[in-house]
Amino acid sequence: MDVKDKVVVVTGAASGIGKAMAEKFAAEGAKAVAVADLDFEGAKKVAAGIGPVAKAYNLDVTKQDSVNAMVADLEAAHGPIDLYCSNAGIIFSDAPTWTVINCTDDQWQKIWEVNVLAHVLACRAVLPGMIERKSGGFLITASAAGLLSQIGDASYSTTKHAAVGFAESLAITHGDDGIYVGCLCPQAVESKMTAGAENSSAAVDGLMKASEFANRVYAAMLEGKFMIRPHEQVEGYFKHKAENYDRWVGGMRKFRRHQMATTGRPI
Repeated sequence: MDVKDKVVVVTGAASGIGKAMAEKFAAEGAKAVAVADLDFEGAKKVAAGIGPVAKAYNLDVTKQDSVNAMVADLEAAHGPIDLYCSNAGIIFSDAPTWTVINCTDDQWQKIWEVNVLAHVLACRAVLPGMIERKSGGFLITASAAGLLSQIGDASYSTTKHAAVGFAESLAITHGDDGIYVGCLCPQAVESKMTAGAENSSAAVDGLMKASEFANRVYAAMLEGKFMIRPHEQVEGYFKHKAENYDRWVGGMRKFRRHQMATTGRPI
């Protein structure tokens, strides 16, 4: 998936990894980059920093009308969308009770809509055209939590597992249609979401610079990889989980106990 001279959408692009990827795609020669985010002021700043190839969009990824309007505007100006980077995401921790039943129904519904259904809405807007053209691609941001789990974040881990499942279905069903699919599963990257999380369980292997993250992601895309794990450790953890699921669960319990003893919180 080479973005040179391509039309690209990046959601959740006002900050963090979305911002880094939008900047990277523009630097690699994308013809047009949609910097889309509910934080419209932030999106406009990012687009202004990128330059003429970028345009900011005030996008609610949970609303089909909002997605369709952005797609229609971008394609009217630049032609069909070649890559849709469905990156927007939110997180609710299990605080303050640190139980898996802490999140409210409204929180579960919201995180489901943003972390899972937004990918479906994106596909509804652009997949039919890609199938017709026999070209195009999706980059779906899940998380290492979608392959492993993030302790202290039941709703986040659950929805990110679902995002991985949807990405797999998309790749299996439409790979023969000429559609590239990348499933992005990073650990902690410097962003608003990880601000102040240097000592959290999510950052046990450190916080990766957003620019380094974007470089690694794009290198994997150029190789046509489906599973993109910018943090090398994740592959090893995933292998250990597959080899002995019970031992892995036990290890995660031990890790949780350690975090509670040292920081007073599992996350």
